[in-house]
Amino acid sequence: MSDVSWLSRSALLVGDEGIEKLQSKHVLVIGLGGVGSFAAEFICRSGVGEMTIVDGDVVDPSNRNRQLPALATNHGVSKAEIMRERLLAINPELKLHVVEDFLTPQKCREILAGKFDYVMDCIDSITPKVILLSTALEFNLPIVSSMGAGGKLDPTKLRTTYLPDTYQCVFAQYVRKRLKKLANASGIIAVFSTEEMKKDSLIMTDGSNFKRSAYGTISYLPAAFGGVCASVVIRSLLGYKIEIEKRPERINSKSIAKAKEKEAKNQRGLK
Repeated sequence: MSDVSWLSRSALLVGDEGIEKLQSKHVLVIGLGGVGSFAAEFICRSGVGEMTIVDGDVVDPSNRNRQLPALATNHGVSKAEIMRERLLAINPELKLHVVEDFLTPQKCREILAGKFDYVMDCIDSITPKVILLSTALEFNLPIVSSMGAGGKLDPTKLRTTYLPDTYQCVFAQYVRKRLKKLANASGIIAVFSTEEMKKDSLIMTDGSNFKRSAYGTISYLPAAFGGVCASVVIRSLLGYKIEIEKRPERINSKSIAKAKEKEAKNQRGLK
């Protein structure tokens, strides 16, 4: 019988039934960078019994300011392999599958052909992200997707909503545009930030791994995104309700003019 004593504090919160439920689930985490590495660890520490992690990248010195696998001692080492060792050190009984590949359309279909209870999209490049989201929708898999964490500093601005209702996030805008023809895109839960991006933190890259540019990042912000994404998955698997952020109504010149006209009519009626 499995030793779940290490989950005793979690059981106080979600009950033994909750722990048993999580142990029976299989969660897929794609992307093990600043968001995904923390998200994967949070999923593991929750007691989820089976995980698949996917990332084809290796540790770069620039990763050390925000990514869980990145140390001064492991530059050039596979992020997926580092996370394999870490997750199994947390829970040796975890049934863990590791895929050391970048996400191509074919690889995406191969991976998603498996049975997953939830998919976590922690990819920070538009093309592979769109591939993953569209394929997950095709396979009718529940998915939470992290939007842009770059160029932002305030973790209190993070929100959870459905992808079409995201706002104040340029990265989410690009994703919405690429998926707008998919009717069921409204089922994707997105974690995003309403904070205005610091555009002067932009740098151009060499274009590798589908990335032509990148924004500055700070240590805690991607981890906060990972925490919120993991919380969506864990709460959903436990059957808890996810509070969805409502998109603010757009205020434009026509609506302002109508409001003023209505106010003027009301004032005339009072005379």
